[in-house]
Amino acid sequence: MERLQKYISESGYCSRRKAEELIKKGKVLVNNKIITELGTKVDGNDVVIIDGYKLEKQDKEYYLFNKPRGVVTTTSDDKKRKTVMDYFETETRLYPVGRLDYDTTGLLIITNDGEFANMMTHPKNNIEKVYIAKVKPIMKGEHVRLLKQGINIDGDLCIPDRVKIKSSDDKNSIVEITIHEGKNHEIKKMFESIGFDVVKLTRVRIGLLTLEGLISGKKRKLKPKEIKQLYALANKKE
Repeated sequence: MERLQKYISESGYCSRRKAEELIKKGKVLVNNKIITELGTKVDGNDVVIIDGYKLEKQDKEYYLFNKPRGVVTTTSDDKKRKTVMDYFETETRLYPVGRLDYDTTGLLIITNDGEFANMMTHPKNNIEKVYIAKVKPIMKGEHVRLLKQGINIDGDLCIPDRVKIKSSDDKNSIVEITIHEGKNHEIKKMFESIGFDVVKLTRVRIGLLTLEGLISGKKRKLKPKEIKQLYALANKKE
C-alpha cells in the first residue's frame, strides 16, 4: 500500500505536488469513487483514473533536452505553438521538469518519474541551475552586489547563489548567474529590477549536467550514473 499521490507520480502522470492538487480538486477516482483525502492509500489492485485516463505503472525514462528558442515548456499549447514534447516520439506520458521561458534556451529534463521531478525542482534540495545571460546596458561590480543582496519579486526575496560578469563590450555584458529555485521569470525579473534588459538567456547546467555535446533541439537519455549523482546532490547534507 502507498499514498495515492505517490502512486500517481510513480505512474508518470505528473509530479507528486501536482498529484496532490488534483486530489484536492476532486479530479482523481479510485475504484470509481472520487477521492479528496491526501492520506488515502492504494495498491496495484486499485483502479485509479484521472480525467478519464487510467493509470498504469510505466518504466521510468529520463532525457536531457537542449530547448531551442521559440518553444514552450508544456505538454500542449492552446495557441498551437511548438512545445518541447514535439521533439519526442513515444507512447510514454513524458513531461518537462520545471520550465524555461518561450525565448529562453538550454537544458531541460524530460521524464515520466514524478518523484524525480519533485526532487529536482524542490528548493530545499539545492539543485543548482546555471544560466548565461546577455544583458544591456553594461553591468559593473556594483550591480552584481545589488543582485547578491537579494531582489524582492512578488513578495519573495530572491537571492542568487552566485553572480559573475564573464565579459562586456560597449553595449552588453555576459553574466553567469546560479540559482537553485526557479520561480516564474525569476532571472529576468531580478535583472529588470536593477535596470537591465535580458537580451538572451540560456541554461547551461543543471546539477552536474551540462550542454556539452548537445546541440539545440536535440536530446539524449540520462545515464543511470547521472541520475544517481543527482539524487546524491539532493540528499547531500550541508
